[in-house]
Amino acid sequence: MTNAPEITVSAATSCAVKPKSLPRPKTIKVDGVTIPRDAIARETQNHPASKPVDAWKSAVRALVVRQLLLQEARRRGIEAVPLEDPEGRRETEEEAMVRSLIEAAITTPETDEASCHRVYEANRARFSSPDIFEVRHILFAAPPADQQARSAARDKAVAITNELQRDLSVFAEFAALHSDCPSGTTGGSLGQISTGQTVAEFEDALATLPIGAVAAEPIETRYGFHVVIVDRRIPGVALPFEMVQPRIAAWLSAKSRHIGIRCFIADLVRQATIEGIDFDLSTP
Repeated sequence: MTNAPEITVSAATSCAVKPKSLPRPKTIKVDGVTIPRDAIARETQNHPASKPVDAWKSAVRALVVRQLLLQEARRRGIEAVPLEDPEGRRETEEEAMVRSLIEAAITTPETDEASCHRVYEANRARFSSPDIFEVRHILFAAPPADQQARSAARDKAVAITNELQRDLSVFAEFAALHSDCPSGTTGGSLGQISTGQTVAEFEDALATLPIGAVAAEPIETRYGFHVVIVDRRIPGVALPFEMVQPRIAAWLSAKSRHIGIRCFIADLVRQATIEGIDFDLSTP
């Protein structure tokens, strides 16, 4: 039997093949001004994304826009007058220059009543008071991360639900005996609640529950499982135009300002020489 020849690889041969390295990011320039790589790395933290390259692109776009705005502010001779908010936070000089430039360059037209009225008529369902619910519940508390406790709480809630479906008159008694919510001392009553007063998962479920009967299934929230009765639902009412007009006007004004800023930046991009990245004006 012939022995197979022994193959050896010298150290020199093994070191000759270098591992592939990632391509070095391109140098980004705006009208000949280089945006430092360390500045891009810091800015990337403000643009979370599923892929690092997407975060990098977003950071570069933000810094390119910032540079364009600063260049335009300096060209116009705008002086930085930093403002301070009620919490004592003060603008940097560059932030003040950008803000002052936008204030000088963007004119937001006054929003007229007719425009507000068109928005109101097209979105009447959005301009109404929230529904109000009179609710009782029995809470079986369990931390979200404790699966064993969650399972046990659900089993208890289902058992109590089944009991109450046979005899609803004992709800207050069961609330006093079993509920982990302070409302147990008042028959489980939460009083009248509306939008924003409870956690979203509880609030979302209320709109689908029957009136005057225990819910067929306990409601699961971050706090545990709730056996719930909606005693009464008071539908929201349409708000008069006069009441919502200021809100509509503010929205239209903000929208107009946003469009104005985008167009202003787009003009700066078209006039500039930007190297190292394809600046797509259609990207927000």
